[in-house]
Amino acid sequence: MTARSRTSSRAAPIGVGLRGLDKAIRCGERTFLRLPLPSDRAEFCAMRTRSLRRLRPWEPKPPRGKGSPDDFFTRLLSFRRSSISRKLLLCLSEDGAIAGVCSLNEIVRGALEGCFAGWWIGDPYEGRGYMREGLTLLLEHAFLDLRLHRVEANIRPENVRSKRTAEAVGFAREGYSPKYLQIDGEWCDHERWAVRSDEWLATRKASRRRGARG
Repeated sequence: MTARSRTSSRAAPIGVGLRGLDKAIRCGERTFLRLPLPSDRAEFCAMRTRSLRRLRPWEPKPPRGKGSPDDFFTRLLSFRRSSISRKLLLCLSEDGAIAGVCSLNEIVRGALEGCFAGWWIGDPYEGRGYMREGLTLLLEHAFLDLRLHRVEANIRPENVRSKRTAEAVGFAREGYSPKYLQIDGEWCDHERWAVRSDEWLATRKASRRRGARG
């Protein structure tokens, strides 16, 4: 049995026939990750629209004239599964609702075997622990399915919630990059966080051993 099938079987009780579950790449107790589909456009755009005011201060400025939720979804579809990216929807196990996005970007093979992770959660789902599980699933996909060696995330120093979530799933702070990315029209400092597959796998095995001992 593969790692993917083990994860899916643990999550099977969340419901047979749940919307989008048959497209899941990784499943958890409360959420699952899947590729976006053209039929998701209306639901995604509605969720993105109601979340824009909160998200805009944390995001890179979109291409000129391409900043609408519909444009965002079109780019998501275009790069959902390629040799250099995975753009995944974070969906709720309760009803299949789209709650956010988790992505692996700029995947480089060969000597690096690494990528950059990105994520955001829509309204009204922030602060409920969904993204913590979503990032756990994203790292499972990165390390178990794609066999990557390292995943990096660059987070603004003042984004305390994202840093806590990253640390909770295994990321560690590696450094600081002044004026690293242009966010909402300004060059902003970022902290560099990363996790390696060997560290992540060791932590995962230790956690499972503790759980088995009860």
